[in-house]
Order: sequence, then structure tokens, then C-alpha cells
Amino acid sequence: MLDREGFRPNVGIVLLNQRNQVFWGKRLGTHSWQFPQGGIDRGESPQEAMFRELHEEVGLLAHHVRVVARTRDWLRYEVPDRYIRRDARGHYKGQEQIWFLLQLTGNDWDLNLRATNPPEFDAWRWNEYWVPLDVVVEFKRGVYELALTELSRFLPRALQRNRYLRAGRRAREFTGKDYAGAYRGGSMLVHPGVELPPGASFDPDPHADEALQGAVAAPSPASAAPVPSHK
Repeated sequence: MLDREGFRPNVGIVLLNQRNQVFWGKRLGTHSWQFPQGGIDRGESPQEAMFRELHEEVGLLAHHVRVVARTRDWLRYEVPDRYIRRDARGHYKGQEQIWFLLQLTGNDWDLNLRATNPPEFDAWRWNEYWVPLDVVVEFKRGVYELALTELSRFLPRALQRNRYLRAGRRAREFTGKDYAGAYRGGSMLVHPGVELPPGASFDPDPHADEALQGAVAAPSPASAAPVPSHK
């Protein structure tokens, strides 16, 4: 389902744990890490699509989370041609998204990457809130920054201040470098400056190392609005 301009309606999910860290998933058989996201089916509201995608990609149900906020407007990104199927080129341009901020009220062990077949992710971990801006694929970075900045209104003030500190440090550290570049650490992708904490969650695919050899990352709104509790 595309709009008149070639953008597919989509939802993105920023899932927080009790430490205000965010869920970060590795797409099945690729080097690409991202937030959960997915298309809105015909007849679905953005919130209905969000709960469906939450279960399909992360294995969580509505009672495992609290909806904190959502972006007020749709945010768009264009997908480079090299990530678009040949039969979709010329009419598909990218995604337009509503982003939701969720608080995990359940436990880490409630997450299940194998809730549907095939799964979307084969590994996951908790990251500090702003870290994804350093490691997400380049064409999604602008939307990630808009969504995270808008939703950060609902975070503790310390995390909001850290955004501006990180921005200055990132500019110094990565001048002239590829933001999307990442380094393998064991069977995980580790970006410079990102330290995996002891006990970091990881759900490996037993064939991940084989699949990762030569794999290519697959492709797949301006103040935040709290979500009414009755929806």
C-alpha cells in the first residue's frame, strides 16, 4: 500500500527498558541493526499496526508495554535504488512513519525473536538512547534523529542533555569517517565507542556466521503527542 507519492505508511518502535535503554535489533542474516518497524496494513490504525509489529518482530504483547508517546506527524525517508526490488523501482520511493515510544513493563525474557516465521531479527541488545544515531544505515539517520529528538521530551532531563553532548562528540570522533561503519566483535556488531555491558542480551541464529559472510543490509511526525490511554 503506497500513497500517491510512492511512500509506504509505516510505524517505528522505540522500546525502552527500566534504565531508559533502547531495544536494538540485527536484521536476519545481515550486518544491519535497527529499531523494530513495519508497514501499516489496509484498514489498520498506526497504533494497531504498532502492536502487531511489536509481536511479530519482538514477541511482545500489549500487556508487556506502556505506550508513552508517539510522533505528531509522519516522518519520511527515501530508500536508495540499490535497496529497492527491481519490480518496485519507479513507483516505490520509501517509508513514511509514525514513531511510538514504549516502556517495557515486562521482563527481558518476555522478548522472543522467534514469535513468527521467518523472524525479522536474529540478535538484539539494549543500547543507550542516542547510540543508534551513530550506527544506523545512513539513509535512515535523519528520520531516526527527528523521531528520537521529538520523543526525548518524555525522557528524564539528564538524557535530553546528553543528546547535545553526544552531538558534539560525534562530530569530532567521526569527521571524515563512515558513520555506518561497524566492527565485528565475536558474533556481534560493535561500533567504535559502544561497549557491550556484561550480560548484554543476545539471541543468536545458529547459522548467523554463515549468513553474514558477504551479506548485504536489506531495506526494508514536529512535537510529540502523548497517546491517550483509551487507545
